[in-house]
Amino acid sequence: LNLFPLSYRRTRGDLILAFRIFNYDLGVNMSYLFAPSSTNNLRGHSKKVHKPRSNKLKVGSRFSHRVVNHWNALPEQVVSVPSVNTFKEKLDLHWKAMCQD
Repeated sequence: LNLFPLSYRRTRGDLILAFRIFNYDLGVNMSYLFAPSSTNNLRGHSKKVHKPRSNKLKVGSRFSHRVVNHWNALPEQVVSVPSVNTFKEKLDLHWKAMCQD
């Protein structure tokens, strides 16, 4: 079987849900989950989100904390696509390229 590891599939599912939250109206209060990044540095993409600091262990397993580092690490050409299916394709291609390096 030519399957991705389980950890990849879990992270991929989280990123797909984050893409849907950012780009479609899912009835989710986005300001409760994510805050746009206030830094305007040259690295990253236009849809970066801020990860608030927390010293509580329970917070680290929440979706909003679990997905931020992965989301912010994606390149602009992955996050700025028009559809979920295109996002999935670009995400898989990006991660395959990262694994080969």
